[in-house]
Amino acid sequence: MELDDISLTMLDGTETTFGEVTAGKVALVVNVASRCGLAPQYEQLEQLQRDYADRNFTVIGVPSNQFLQELGSSDAIAEYCSTTWGVTFPMTEKSHINGRSAHPLYKQLKVKPDDTGKAGRVTWNFEKFLVHPDGRVRRFRPSTVPDSPEVVAQIEEWIR
Repeated sequence: MELDDISLTMLDGTETTFGEVTAGKVALVVNVASRCGLAPQYEQLEQLQRDYADRNFTVIGVPSNQFLQELGSSDAIAEYCSTTWGVTFPMTEKSHINGRSAHPLYKQLKVKPDDTGKAGRVTWNFEKFLVHPDGRVRRFRPSTVPDSPEVVAQIEEWIR
């Protein structure tokens, strides 16, 4: 299955596909969690969205309670993200990212290795997958902050 064909339900309940959300853009897909110690990365993700949105780039947040750190409802997640971090980037409904119930998007993304060659399970909240419109994927682990030189350099290379 092509990434563009994968169905997504957005945080507001809208049904769409990955291809419709990205529409030929470079996308940074991130599993997010409101109660995680890494939640301040929301601020950096939003800054990337603001800096590059007009250059064929988008962040896509995928709330997940896989590590038991996400709020219970879509409304609570949306309110937290908008009031605490000013999030404007698209967000999906809460989804599983690991295991048999993993969302089809994550089943596809997790086969891509990180820079050390390791693929497979998402290790924690705020793991990042940078997706090029042609299907190339670069994976960054949670400890790599969204505005790190390696993430920004890859975004800038791919949006040219």
